Amino acid sequence: MRKGMQTNIGDTGNQEEDGNQPMGTPYEKDVVAWAEEQAALLRAGKLASIDIEHIAEEIEDVGKSEQREFASRMAVLLAHLLKWKFQPGRRGTSWSNTIRTQRGAIERRLRKTPSLRPMLADEDWIADMWGDASQLAANEMEIGIAELPEVCPWLMEDVLDVGFYPD
Repeated sequence: MRKGMQTNIGDTGNQEEDGNQPMGTPYEKDVVAWAEEQAALLRAGKLASIDIEHIAEEIEDVGKSEQREFASRMAVLLAHLLKWKFQPGRRGTSWSNTIRTQRGAIERRLRKTPSLRPMLADEDWIADMWGDASQLAANEMEIGIAELPEVCPWLMEDVLDVGFYPD
């Protein structure tokens, strides 16, 4: 966008009597209506009328959402692997089904979004995710988090291996 050029939010293509483009739904008021209007503007090639800043934010948020889903699924998987290891007497189909389901969903996510794979080698990311997994497992097992390992004791490739169940 050139300096000094303003973008019209929600240009519908209908001009008012004075020749100005009417304003559509503001982003802050109704993000769903705004998104539909912005998509229509993009498809119509009305690039001068789009809300560039908010569109850029939304695109970035898509990536963040994928990362959050990935981390959440990994935390649930790790929490169930912790429960599997620390409560062998309570092992059952529900836990093994959850482990299998999360591994499948994670594998599909990695196939569809391969840029997530490097997170599995990021020590800071693993530490954050491990903290979430440990807290979830401790709550479900009704134990103190201090009773669980401070750091993930397993390699990520083992965690995702369909045959891996810690004993």
